[in-house]
Amino acid sequence: MKQVINVPLYFHPPITTKSSRNMTRPTKDPIDKLLKIPINLTIEKETLSELLTIAYPMVVSQGAFAVMIFTDRYFMSLISPTHMAASLGGGVASFFCMSLFIGILSYANALVAQYYGKKELEKCTRVVTQGLVLCLGFVPMLLIIGYFVGSLFSMMGHTAELEVLERKYFYILIFGSGIGLIKTCFASYFAGIAKTRAVMIADTLGVAVNIPLTYALIFGVWLFPELGIEGAAYATIISSLFSLIIFMAFYFQRGHRRRYSVDQSLKFDRGILNRYIRLGVPSGIEMFLNVAAFNLFLLMFQSYGVVEAASAAIVFNWDIVSFVPMIGLNVAIISMVGRFVGENNLDRMREVMLSGFLIGLVYSSILAILFVILREPLVAVFLVDSPHSDGILHLSTFMMIGLASYVMADAIILITGGILRGAGDTRWLMWVSILLHWLMLVIQYFVIKVLGMGPKTAWFVFVVMILVTALFYAIRLRGEKWRTPEALARVMAEQ
Repeated sequence: MKQVINVPLYFHPPITTKSSRNMTRPTKDPIDKLLKIPINLTIEKETLSELLTIAYPMVVSQGAFAVMIFTDRYFMSLISPTHMAASLGGGVASFFCMSLFIGILSYANALVAQYYGKKELEKCTRVVTQGLVLCLGFVPMLLIIGYFVGSLFSMMGHTAELEVLERKYFYILIFGSGIGLIKTCFASYFAGIAKTRAVMIADTLGVAVNIPLTYALIFGVWLFPELGIEGAAYATIISSLFSLIIFMAFYFQRGHRRRYSVDQSLKFDRGILNRYIRLGVPSGIEMFLNVAAFNLFLLMFQSYGVVEAASAAIVFNWDIVSFVPMIGLNVAIISMVGRFVGENNLDRMREVMLSGFLIGLVYSSILAILFVILREPLVAVFLVDSPHSDGILHLSTFMMIGLASYVMADAIILITGGILRGAGDTRWLMWVSILLHWLMLVIQYFVIKVLGMGPKTAWFVFVVMILVTALFYAIRLRGEKWRTPEALARVMAEQ
């Protein structure tokens, strides 16, 4: 029931398959053996190693991004709590506006991987070009949306000072959003061709620029002007531009340019654009509406009071420890499954599934145990002396048990979602994910606002809905509709 942001990666040598592996659909679907027959499940070391190689740079990349967000909030807190709150509100609002477009453009990961697997390398870079075409239309739309969303800050009941700061931060981020969208195109492209270190390199260097630049522009040191919260927003845009330049350096590097026919890719391709829209738009809508549902739930939960708001913040801080690595695994799975869909190699797809579940479930089960055993010390890390400390400790430790209950479900959701997204099953993901998120929101409205039940009940409902979502995803994965020859052929069709 949380937002999933698909962010890609870089540099892994071109993948080759063993000649002994079947490149066509076998007589007996190997996925049937995995999902329907309780037999010995063998993990291929080659596939496991490849999946980890593609995934770990994404973990680093997302970790660097989390550090950037933390330091921005920390620098704002040095000015005042109001500035920190404004950066949070403006940042959430800007991501909400961009989520639809980021979701669409991120699907380049799967599209590129499918062409890569099909050995149509010249089409891989054409996906980037069509993504840039989409950006030309998305940026004006985003500016219009941003204009109207910015006017909503006055309706949230915030103080005049907070509202002014939120608006400043938000509008700067929105006006610079085109850089972020273009960056998403290139990052997704490199994920699709399994060159995952590029995103790690670009993002970590971007963060390395962002942190000192943010400090300098906020406080006016090292000959920089003192811009306060506006400085933090400008630093974000400048560092994103720096990362984009690094991506473009990789993209236009001579060897890469020749192998992937970059010079010949700068043209309109209706077939690829049709696939981008047909398969990517459901992903974008899913992300947009799920982000909305999750944030509305969070607002309702925070309405209980200070204790509940602080407890939620603490628990979701620890949730990141499980969620960020799973995002990396999700991206790697999308890339590899997409490639094997292009190859029509269901043996390798099965191996990716097995390896993904092995990594995800082992990691999440270890975390679940630690979250239960160490719940009080983990909560205490974020506690400060206040009249609310005892209440926060009590509620947070209860919620940590819930977190331990759903981390494995989260792993199932992200692994299964990666498999289905890589295979082009985006419409099913859109409808089911949106339905369950908004059903959760409706139930929470009655629990919190209508029936007046306590935060423990609301948290219990949240956990149950994540478990239900995992069950629905597992049932879909076990079924055949998404993996029939006809379904996979429709995915690859350029119309």
